[in-house]
Amino acid sequence: MKISKEKKDKISEHILAFLYSISPRSIFTSHIAIEVARDEEFVKKILLDLKKKGLVSQINKNPEGKSYLKRSRWTLTDSTYEAYKKTQ
Repeated sequence: MKISKEKKDKISEHILAFLYSISPRSIFTSHIAIEVARDEEFVKKILLDLKKKGLVSQINKNPEGKSYLKRSRWTLTDSTYEAYKKTQ
């Protein structure tokens, strides 16, 4: 099944709004997938697209500095956070 660009954009907006609501914390892909009720791989694909656009940052290390092997945390970039803050 193919999802239209419009629907992907809506899901992206939902993800960004969720990240804004928990900012400045970062959150794992699996938790974002639960929030938007979508498959983890699909959410990861959207997050990587948002990363290419410079809207989100991917965190690959835990607080002690050790690299994650199979997962990532995500947060809004500073510029995206400020843009959302202005619209609120």
